[in-house]
Order: sequence, then C-alpha cells, then structure tokens
Amino acid sequence: MRFGAHVSSAGGLANAPKNAAAIGCEVFQFFSRPPQSGRAPALTPETIERFRATCAAHRFDTYVIHSPYIINFASASPMIRGSSVRIIREELDRGSALGARAVMFHPGSAKDVEIEEGIRMVAQGIRKVLDGYAGSTQLLIEISAGAGNVIGDTFEEVAAILDACEGADVGVCFDTAHAFASGYDLRTPAAVKETFDRFEATIGLDRLVMSHCNDSKVALGTHKDRHEHIGRGHLGVGAFEALLKEKRLKDIFWIVETPPEGAADDLRKLEDLRGRAGAALG
Repeated sequence: MRFGAHVSSAGGLANAPKNAAAIGCEVFQFFSRPPQSGRAPALTPETIERFRATCAAHRFDTYVIHSPYIINFASASPMIRGSSVRIIREELDRGSALGARAVMFHPGSAKDVEIEEGIRMVAQGIRKVLDGYAGSTQLLIEISAGAGNVIGDTFEEVAAILDACEGADVGVCFDTAHAFASGYDLRTPAAVKETFDRFEATIGLDRLVMSHCNDSKVALGTHKDRHEHIGRGHLGVGAFEALLKEKRLKDIFWIVETPPEGAADDLRKLEDLRGRAGAALG
C-alpha cells in the first residue's frame, strides 16, 4: 500500500518525479500532454532518458498517466471517437516508453445515444486502441461520478464495458470521491465492506489496480465531481481509515488528486492512517 499524488509536469516531463519527491510521494500520477488538448510534446530519446533517470534518482518505480479530459468514446461524432482512440493509443505507447504502470481514462458521455449503445461504443473504442498493442503500460477505466450522461458511474456499467472488451487486459481505477458521488457509501467499515463486496461480485477485484484517494465536497449520490482534501469533506477521515483497513485493498496504490497546495498534508494524513491500519492488515 503506497501513496502519491497527481503532480505537475509543466516545464518538462522530468519535473513530474521531481515535484512528486518534493511532497513525499511514494508513487505519482501526471499528464504526459495538456489535459485539454490532443497535442502531445514529442518524446525524444533525451526526454525519455531524463525522465527515467529522474525517476530512478528519486527511487520511483511506479507512476501512472492520466489521459486528457477530452476523450469521449461514446460521442455521436466519428471524428471525436477516432481522435479519442488515437490519443489513448498514443498515451499507452508514451507510457510504455516512459515506464508508466498504467494510463487511466474517463470513457465519455452518452449524451447523444442510449446508454447501452454508449457502452457498446466505449468497448469498441477500447478494442481499437488495443488492436496490435504490445506495450507494457496497462489501460484502466476510471469510475466516474455520473454527472449528466457520463458512462462508468456504476459497477454494472464498468463490468458491461469490460465484458464487451472480449478478454482484453483492461483494469479499473477506483475513485473514492467519484464512487461516493455515484451512491457508493464508504464512510464506515460496514459501508466499505458492502461496497467492495459489490465491486468483487460485479467487476472482480482482480481488475482493481489503483484508487484515486479524494474526499468529496458533495454529499452521497449527488453525481458531481468535486474533490476535497482528506478529512474536510463529506467522506471524512473515518472513511479513509476504513478503506485502508480493508484487507482486500492492501495491494493497490493510492493517488491523491486534491489541490496542490494541500497535497503534502493529505499524504501525511494517509501515512498516519496507514500506521493505524497496519495492525488490522497483519
């Protein structure tokens, strides 16, 4: 069980591990391109070498890439769908070159199609992305908060996508704030157990690779994506203590996606909770 944060790579990708080390990360997440753009800076041999050397210098062996926010595999526009496939495949190839553990993405919104068709389109997009892919970076679906017609806010929708991917090696990124906003309670040990019993029965814990670790500015089931610092939101410290004591989650890693000015404090809170959870995990 290791903790980290989403960090900036502004000014060069090698700045991501530097920024991660500066706030005490054990793992980290970053954008390999601007989050609102399809254009990516070139990965030259020098860029790759500098990034990997900086990771090694700070003893990082696990880091992940968050895809841009413009991805929508369920768009009614063939151009948007095609661009989404191209970008995610590029991110996987870039991740493999950089040594990233995974690339996670938001499947998109089915605002112009029925949800069943949207799920089919997302699975089709994933299959296109992975066609001929032989890299080392794994693709992860991130659970969403369910605002509007966004796909992937229920375990059933995520499972339907995975089932339609015909055995492809696709994992899942849980998000505490997103799941809570989608109606999955995490505030007590009993609620955590119930939620992950459902996850295990519906998706399968073998698919769970990592979790975003965020408190929530909004209440349970409100379907809004609003992150808050650990212990300051509707989840509260008790939720994270319960999560870290859940034995089925002991082998995943956790990424904080809270505002940068308080991320180091969030990591310290999680480290303290990990110490308390140690006895429970054995």
